[in-house]
Amino acid sequence: WRRMSDRFTLEELLTVRLAHTFHNGEVGFTGLATGKAAATYITNIPLAAMQLARLTHAPDLTILLAGWCVNPDLSKLEKMPSSEYGNELLYLPCEAQMTTWPGPWSHRIGEIDFAFCSGVQVDREGNVNCTCIGDHEKPKVALVGPIFLPEHLALFGREYIMMPHHEKRCFVPHIDHISGVGFPGGRAGRRQLGLTGGGPSHIFTPKCIFAFDENGELYVESIHPGVTAEDVIESTGFDLGDLSCVPVTPEPSAEELSILRNEVDPHHILLD
Repeated sequence: WRRMSDRFTLEELLTVRLAHTFHNGEVGFTGLATGKAAATYITNIPLAAMQLARLTHAPDLTILLAGWCVNPDLSKLEKMPSSEYGNELLYLPCEAQMTTWPGPWSHRIGEIDFAFCSGVQVDREGNVNCTCIGDHEKPKVALVGPIFLPEHLALFGREYIMMPHHEKRCFVPHIDHISGVGFPGGRAGRRQLGLTGGGPSHIFTPKCIFAFDENGELYVESIHPGVTAEDVIESTGFDLGDLSCVPVTPEPSAEELSILRNEVDPHHILLD
């Protein structure tokens, strides 16, 4: 946890803000990431946010976990699943289990409204790198690889890029390898690539929330409580312009925190 105040943690702040962006009737997908930081941002926070939305303003939102577990009862989690077919997930109460992926929600025909990803590098166009650092033929660091990232950013309705670290080495002018396509040349440039929809919607970080406007251009939507505009600027490897009028990320309400802690995650598995 990173405590933002005596009322809430950073993870709770991000979860509540994320939940506010979901709409009733949508289908949200997330997989199971490995590593503490990545798992928190790609899996735990999204799951908690989707369930919070279901318990508040979006009761008909569908959670699709790992591509086959539909609307799991997250309050019954005693520990996070060790794999996408781990026993913790196989025996977790849910509305349905699909024996095949993609099952009834085909990612190729636009039935996934939103999903979540991360990477080691993101640029101002929303392109994401999780493949390698340095030249692809002789990389300095070989990473996990694209896995399902190209499909996320090409075929889903919108993508939330969840970045557990906000540093200049993560937010760079040009990424070393494009694992997932954002808005190169804006939304018009994306269309020229044959990508008629989708793409990144927001980038959530420990310091701020980025969003993309109608032209596909990045801007700072809000800065978290206790974080200064100068801190965001100094931690980002490309120009962000004037941030003097950027609002503070709204704090979660007492009711939202109560639902999150007592109904969504009573065993403190997701956000502990």
